[in-house]
Amino acid sequence: MTVTKKQYTRKRKATLSDIAEAVGVATMTVSRVVSGDGYVSEETRQKVLKAVKDLNYRRNGLARSLKRQFTETVGLVLGDISNPYSTELARAVRETLLDQGFNLFICISEYGAKEDVIAFESLANHSVDGIIVATRSNEGGDLYLRGLVETNIPVVAIGRDFQHKNIDLVSPDNLKGGFEATQHLIDLGHKRIAFIGANLGSGAHLKRLQGYLKALEHHGIAIDERLVTGRSEGDTDVSGYSTEEIGFEGMKRLLSLPDPPTAVFARNDFTAIGAMSAINDAGLRIPDDIAIVGFDDIPLAARMSPSLTTVRQPMRAEGQIAAEMLLERITGRANISRRERILDCDLIVRESSGVKRR
Repeated sequence: MTVTKKQYTRKRKATLSDIAEAVGVATMTVSRVVSGDGYVSEETRQKVLKAVKDLNYRRNGLARSLKRQFTETVGLVLGDISNPYSTELARAVRETLLDQGFNLFICISEYGAKEDVIAFESLANHSVDGIIVATRSNEGGDLYLRGLVETNIPVVAIGRDFQHKNIDLVSPDNLKGGFEATQHLIDLGHKRIAFIGANLGSGAHLKRLQGYLKALEHHGIAIDERLVTGRSEGDTDVSGYSTEEIGFEGMKRLLSLPDPPTAVFARNDFTAIGAMSAINDAGLRIPDDIAIVGFDDIPLAARMSPSLTTVRQPMRAEGQIAAEMLLERITGRANISRRERILDCDLIVRESSGVKRR
């Protein structure tokens, strides 16, 4: 029997019973075909699928979620959405989830604790099966995450400096990457090396900044607090991402010093690009007057003029691994304590750091 939309004139949505009646099989048989669970002959399966298409049948997601205890949705909380890092991360998470039949909700939290809490609460209220958090650690957000875990919502963090026995972590090796970026500039002969992207006091917990400080200490180079700059004076919130504007304004402050730096390590590539704009506006040359190194290796880094030396982090791998970890917890395959995956980074040397100084 061939069923057409024209023949099926009722305005209500088609049900499993409607499909079963049209094909001449039991409702349970249709349910097996639609859910993919249980054996059905290939001939019958094809008839059911054709009727599903002809009658424009749509599965009742709410009913399925109540029965299976899943909504088949996952939340992802991102920071600076304009940064290509966030785009690559979200794409990798989405692709991994889709392969397992899960959909992705994305929330943006650019400015710290207040937006973190709003995002977490919104996702919990929409009954997502789990949450991936890729924003910076902050007291208010961390407190709310602990509460979510207590209600049995699985959580995986990407790059968030936050410890909890039931929250998995995936992160690039920011400490080592920051050390190697600074080491590279030291090897080129620089001693007055600045860091742009965080203030020394409030941002001291950031691994990239710690790597910078460790490299200076390792080589016996005194730390000049004036060379570490982030947001404008008085703004101590470093829980958000460092932006191109922060790089531009930070570099301007550094250039106004009586003895400005000869090299800069920026917290991320967007910050480095902002710093490069400020250097160009001042009529200075990169790397002849000031060398610069970023972090992330976004696609634009290789196309800058001069091309940007940077630390490449495995953005897509971070997203994929985080999604896989979360799915294991959602489906009960990982009823275990905290897992950590710290991924290697690579220093990519390009034109902006220059050659060894005499």
